[in-house]
Amino acid sequence: MGNSLLKKLYSPEEFKKQGEKLLTEITTHISKTTTGKSSKTLTWNTPDKELLFWKTFLKEGKEDDFFPEILNRTTHTHHPKYVGHQVSAPAPITLLTAMTSALLNNGMAVYEMGMAPSAIEKVVTGIICDKIGYDDQSSGLLTSGGTLANLTALLSARKAKIPHDIWNEGYNKPLGIMVCEQAHYCIDRAAKIMGLGEKGIVKIPSKTNFSMDISQLEVSYQAATEKGIKVFAIVGSAPSTATGAYDDLNAIANFASEKDIWFHVDGAHGGAAIFSDKYKHLLSGIEKSDSVVIDGHKMMLMPTITTALLFKNKLHAQHTFSQKADYLLNDEVEEDWINSGKKTFECTKTMMCMHWYILFKFYGEKVFNEYVTRQYDLAKDFEEILVADPNFELAASPMSNILCFRYLDSSKNDKDLNDLNARIRQNLLEDGEFYLVQTRLSGVHYLRTSLMNPFTTIHHLTALLSKIKEVALTIK
Repeated sequence: MGNSLLKKLYSPEEFKKQGEKLLTEITTHISKTTTGKSSKTLTWNTPDKELLFWKTFLKEGKEDDFFPEILNRTTHTHHPKYVGHQVSAPAPITLLTAMTSALLNNGMAVYEMGMAPSAIEKVVTGIICDKIGYDDQSSGLLTSGGTLANLTALLSARKAKIPHDIWNEGYNKPLGIMVCEQAHYCIDRAAKIMGLGEKGIVKIPSKTNFSMDISQLEVSYQAATEKGIKVFAIVGSAPSTATGAYDDLNAIANFASEKDIWFHVDGAHGGAAIFSDKYKHLLSGIEKSDSVVIDGHKMMLMPTITTALLFKNKLHAQHTFSQKADYLLNDEVEEDWINSGKKTFECTKTMMCMHWYILFKFYGEKVFNEYVTRQYDLAKDFEEILVADPNFELAASPMSNILCFRYLDSSKNDKDLNDLNARIRQNLLEDGEFYLVQTRLSGVHYLRTSLMNPFTTIHHLTALLSKIKEVALTIK
């Protein structure tokens, strides 16, 4: 390469120098955030100002400042005052697996472009299938996020339950998926991508705790049938995203069996509770499902983005995107686990399986038991404080580590209370000490905490409530 830029680009010495410097900065970042020594969870900036900063930095910024600026200008999920979105504070060791995947760049579509990760993925999905309660006829795959995984599962459901060759010939008769009105929006999105339209999303009302009202299943099914809609699948949330409420999976399983429809569990957030000795009862009935989704980057301490999609019948893991109209799903067909490009939307994907494998290998299942149990327990402790404080109102008793509440002011009506809580949240965002999000439930505006960080304690949550009270008094 001579003295070209390419030689410098691939220089091991150059990489070592840059890498050692970054590793030192990241180690300091982890230390400052996990201990709460850094004063803020994020340093807020408006979109226009942030865009201007990076446009200017590209032309004028110092190269050595790039990573420090990234660390400074992003939300710190490792900070104990991070109680916002449902992404983990990744275990630092997964930085090494992410880096290795990025360097090797084995796309995994075919076996020879991913020998080790293809085998590792098979091991990892086998462990999770076993934990769900599936037998040795099960299998699964890893893919890029819960949205893609849920869509893939529902495509597989349609192929399994609708005899028509929709993949090759299309289909214009109305089909439907049953799902609770509180389910994650990606189920609606999947239904519409599949061409089912609004009418193909059969919404089941929720109970006061925001879980699916099982008593409404038959009514909703019959109403859809009378409209000429062929229901082929039902989705159980484990839990719903907004409130963290688990649906009754046993009841849904029984209904699905009775109607001969596919039973899918969206456990993107809380499916990891299968590893918790204390809370696995929330997933009772999951073993009866046809498919399950679990995100590694939510409650399993991994970086974005990695999701497991598990099938009770291993052949369903590979028939979704079969190109042949005469493909027969029978016991004589051998599972083709080595060529992941046949099983996922992605032709190329990262070696995400390494995150799962290294945590199982170095720390075992016990680390997930400890983590999930701790975070769910913390939500219960937080609930006690909120219930005892007349300044706050809970949306529902938490079933997971997601908790929705609002600040109360007896002098304000519901509309003004909604506005007050929205303004409190915006003020906290701009202040940056804490990071939490918000949601609307039945027209009521709530503050929403997802207790994702293993360093968050009840002390931090008590401080959050004190901060909210202080902020509320400043809002006119």
